[in-house]
Amino acid sequence: MIHYIQLLRPLQWLKNVFVFAPIFFSNHLLEMEYLIPTLVLFASFCMVSSSIYCFNDLRDVEADRIHPKKSKRPIASGKVTVIGGYVMMILCLTTAFALIPLTKSINTPYLYIIIGGYWLMNIAYCIKLKQIAILDVSIIAVGFVMRVLTGGVVVDIWVSHWLVMMTFLVTLFLALTKRNDDYRLFEQTGLKPRVSITGYNKTFINEATAIVASITLVCYFMYTMSEEVIARMDTRYVYLTSGWVLAGLLRYLQNMIVFGLSGSPTKSLVKDHFIQFCVLGWIVSFFVIIYL
Repeated sequence: MIHYIQLLRPLQWLKNVFVFAPIFFSNHLLEMEYLIPTLVLFASFCMVSSSIYCFNDLRDVEADRIHPKKSKRPIASGKVTVIGGYVMMILCLTTAFALIPLTKSINTPYLYIIIGGYWLMNIAYCIKLKQIAILDVSIIAVGFVMRVLTGGVVVDIWVSHWLVMMTFLVTLFLALTKRNDDYRLFEQTGLKPRVSITGYNKTFINEATAIVASITLVCYFMYTMSEEVIARMDTRYVYLTSGWVLAGLLRYLQNMIVFGLSGSPTKSLVKDHFIQFCVLGWIVSFFVIIYL
């Protein structure tokens, strides 16, 4: 049973907390009529994400078997059969769509369309699009933007262009740091962890990551000092949260360039105490500024 749970990659469900961004930034996080539908949506995204992970592992099973880390995945290691993988994929997808009516959202039809589109986009990513350099990391970032937009749709909250841009930039940055880890493995072993890795090299990844980090930071500064944001949040002190963003970005760059620890962003969030401190500090300071 534990191997089937591992197949779903529950640790990766942390990525789906992006659906809470609209109610957090609109000062509705503590209101049950907003929180409960978003929690249901979160569960739906967890299931649709797990369905995609199952398909990805089924699709890449032969390549995973020669990868030093991915060979331990349930299907690649033989602990879960191919048939079992397909059953779990269908079960997760069915559950994801079955949860949507439970949100009781006035925008339920749009939720089916967005989540269905998210699933199809990622299936296309698993089959072909992840083999194309730059497009692969862009699709990952778009997936997070879709999470945020769906979080707004479920509770009928308008999602600002600032939130969309910040989500895209931050997740693009994280995706690029992950490609650095893939390229380092390629240099050390000669094995291609993904086909698209031939479209990258160390110089390009380092420079692209630095550029995106710089744009992200400038965009965040502009967001915190925007008259629109100041008026909506009724405070001019949002800029005080910028230090946490700067520290977090620098830590990721340090892990990537200095320590060579640019693997899964989710694992970094779970294991890196410095990053945990930055994220917690940012959340607490933002919460204090806009809720207290």
